[in-house]
Amino acid sequence: MASISPTSNSNPRITALDFDSHRRHRRHSHGSRPTFGDDDFDFMGEVAQEMIERDRRRMRREVVRVLSFICAVLSCLCAGSITSFSLYGARFLTDLHYTQFRVNAVSIVAELAMYLPVPLFGYLCDRYSPPPLSLFSSLLFGAGYLLAAYTYRSGPPADAAKDGHGWPFGVMILAFVGIGAGTSCMYLSAVATCAKNFATVKYRGFMLAVPIAAFGLSGMWESQVGAHLLYQRLPNGQKGDVDVFKYFVFLAGTLLAVGLLGVVGLRIVDEEELIEHGVETLERSGLLDESEFFHDSPDPTPRTYGTIDDGDLSGSGTATPSDTDSEADVDLSESQLLKKRDQEHRLRKKKWWLLNHATHSFLTDHTMWLLAAGFFLLTGPGEAYINNLGTIIPTLTPRNYFDLTSPPAGHASTHVSIIALASTIARLFTGSLSDLFAPPSQPDNPPTTRVSFSRLVLLLPSAFLLFLAFLNLAFPFLTAEHPRLFLLSSALLGLGYGASFSLVPIIISVVWGAENFATNWGVVAMMPAGGAAVWSIVYSVGYSRASLRHDDHGDIGFGDGECRGYACFGAWAWGCSVSVVIAIVLWSFAWRLWRKRSVVV
Repeated sequence: MASISPTSNSNPRITALDFDSHRRHRRHSHGSRPTFGDDDFDFMGEVAQEMIERDRRRMRREVVRVLSFICAVLSCLCAGSITSFSLYGARFLTDLHYTQFRVNAVSIVAELAMYLPVPLFGYLCDRYSPPPLSLFSSLLFGAGYLLAAYTYRSGPPADAAKDGHGWPFGVMILAFVGIGAGTSCMYLSAVATCAKNFATVKYRGFMLAVPIAAFGLSGMWESQVGAHLLYQRLPNGQKGDVDVFKYFVFLAGTLLAVGLLGVVGLRIVDEEELIEHGVETLERSGLLDESEFFHDSPDPTPRTYGTIDDGDLSGSGTATPSDTDSEADVDLSESQLLKKRDQEHRLRKKKWWLLNHATHSFLTDHTMWLLAAGFFLLTGPGEAYINNLGTIIPTLTPRNYFDLTSPPAGHASTHVSIIALASTIARLFTGSLSDLFAPPSQPDNPPTTRVSFSRLVLLLPSAFLLFLAFLNLAFPFLTAEHPRLFLLSSALLGLGYGASFSLVPIIISVVWGAENFATNWGVVAMMPAGGAAVWSIVYSVGYSRASLRHDDHGDIGFGDGECRGYACFGAWAWGCSVSVVIAIVLWSFAWRLWRKRSVVV
């Protein structure tokens, strides 16, 4: 406030300046911000205040983005507990007297429950955000593992042993239905969060590969906890096999807590920008003008494309109102609040239209089905290998082997750890390379001297490594004669399997966009369920037939359900090898079609 000298009324002199304490009160008493014509308008101060507020919102978004990424990695680091099935799968044979068919039925049901509902879970995740899915996963995991723990503790069922008094086999099936569904919920909510939060950054492949790699790593540390901390002590005081009951209870508590943490920590930042980008892509393709959504509207107010005004397309609206928007609503008039809510409603409507259109385009794309079929043929054998390696190890152990506590093919926990480590390394390595050497996102970009190649250059050799893993088992003079080579198969399978699970979702997000990623990836991720079921059944049939045969040397079967020798897995290994080769051919054909359509992969 200026103090005026009273010596001259005609020419007042300013002698001092002080702060007008009533200025802020007058500003807020009018219920709106000052404009350029107001006496109290401070243009530079308003600009500075807006810049500070903008930077504060940007910093808040980045903090939420980083915390969501950490929470997603932690969720994936625990979600893959089903990959440790081989650690206790053999115990179902000995302790519960399940047949090999029943053991494989448990693993197959878990696989089906993990993969078949993924499209539905992805649909819900895209439209209602990841936290509800994380909450559902915590409930499924907690109930599933606790039910499995007490089913195991009850002992053999009546139809499996003469003196059996345990819970029915169907209860164990029901428990693993919950475990499988919980796995897909927790994994998908975490990966979708990372895919959307980092859809526009340069290293999006790496940021997506990290949680996927963490998922592969989860089986390693969980199996090590079970083998070295939650074990049974033998009568002589030595360490025995895993205590299955304690292991299941440990997994139930851990995954229940992690799922609840995901409810709080998994947040998608700037989702409206993904929606706007998808709309712009459709606008350039000409499909936007063909949509009735952008033409028909009961609102007579003129808007861009018929129903959406400039405020919507500027990115000021959000699909889900944030805390920042709620704070800003204090300074808005009633009419401005109504307009803002109308914009948010239209943006939510536009989001649903865009996601539905993206789903239709994805499902009608022939290259998607080639990609999905290859994924079916490659991951099915891989899943069957992981689920049955616990029973393959005894087939490689001679009947007269002197030290049964140290089988020549290695322990199941060792193989699970090797697969997990190799898979983690492959996922991080291929995810990083796909960022460093990926071709430009737009085919008409100016040429550069940077070396670039398609992600298929990484995917096809990875599939070939999986082929070598099964070939090592298929030749009778390799693993069957030298059981230690079984460790090599696990390492090769981990590399090829892990790289495929890293590159395929990255390719989906690049080719078909990130705004509908959970739904699109859910459709393709459903494929391993069928493949795992087919090849697990093939393995069970070959194993059971071989166990009933008797060789002159006595190294094939004993007639008691157990099996020894190459006949137990040889035909299955050859079939898996052929399946992987067909997958490579299908992916090569899809790559050729993408190149013809100038699709950057």
